[in-house]
Amino acid sequence: MSKTYVTIEELANHLSVSVSTIRGWVRNKHIPGSTYIRVVNTYRFCLGDVVDALTATRDKPAADPVEVAVVDEQDEDL
Repeated sequence: MSKTYVTIEELANHLSVSVSTIRGWVRNKHIPGSTYIRVVNTYRFCLGDVVDALTATRDKPAADPVEVAVVDEQDEDL
């Protein structure tokens, strides 16, 4: 079975995000290199692989939850 590759504009359209968002996701490795082909400055993305990769990232639990301290400022003298 052959995979269908789409342009960056088509991928952005499909995901309802901007082209610059896709570029940022590629740069920050949210979209793995195995899901697209790059020739010079031209990208072609395997739509199914990109969606699978983004879904897997989204479903992954956070590594370390951040604790937030609540400070009561009512009784402090300034």
